[in-house]
Amino acid sequence: MPAGPYPEPNAASDVMWLEPYPDLLLEGIEDAAPGPDARVEARESISLAFVAALQLLPPRQRAVLVLRDVLGFRVKEVAAMLDTSEESVSSALKHARANLHSRLPPPGDPPPAPNSPAERAVLDELVTAYEAGDIAALVALLTDDVVMTAPLAAGAFVGPAAAERAFEAIFAQDRSYRLLDTRANGQPAFGVYVRDPATGVYHANGMMVATLAGDQIRAMTRFDNSVIARFGLPRRLP
Repeated sequence: MPAGPYPEPNAASDVMWLEPYPDLLLEGIEDAAPGPDARVEARESISLAFVAALQLLPPRQRAVLVLRDVLGFRVKEVAAMLDTSEESVSSALKHARANLHSRLPPPGDPPPAPNSPAERAVLDELVTAYEAGDIAALVALLTDDVVMTAPLAAGAFVGPAAAERAFEAIFAQDRSYRLLDTRANGQPAFGVYVRDPATGVYHANGMMVATLAGDQIRAMTRFDNSVIARFGLPRRLP
């Protein structure tokens, strides 16, 4: 993970080419979906958990699932696009849904509405604790099944105890951090900046995407500096 060094993770389930996508480029996807249930499905179809699970499907299943369930093409249209039969499309979709379901985390408490006071309250606590290096406060924000991952690192830190070890490694270097908020894949996200003790300038140290469940954090995913420019975030802060 970018803010390392980290202890060895306790699971090997990384997705090497997962990258976050700015919400500004996703505007209109949820609004175009008719009804609240459809809007929830639209949010789920761009979440990091969905994208991570999707990337682990066989290529044909992945293509069929995206064309049918995300983009809404009919079976006949998908069959023509993939130069196959409608029966093959239906079979691939059935298997893709089953495989995807087995890879997605079990349902948890629904997250607060985006940009709502409830969401802001959780994020304010996260920012305050992270910038203060308050490990106990950070762990208190996590669900019992929290997962901390970084696509370019092997494995994941699962559960509060493992997450606590990761935080201890992050803050063991006596660094000073600042978080600058943004949004990615329909979820709250932050540019992470670390202070240069010689100059006092904060330099970009990657990005963190948070997955909320109720008033807690269920997942934290870290990315390196390669994604910073895509979100219009500065390379340094005064």
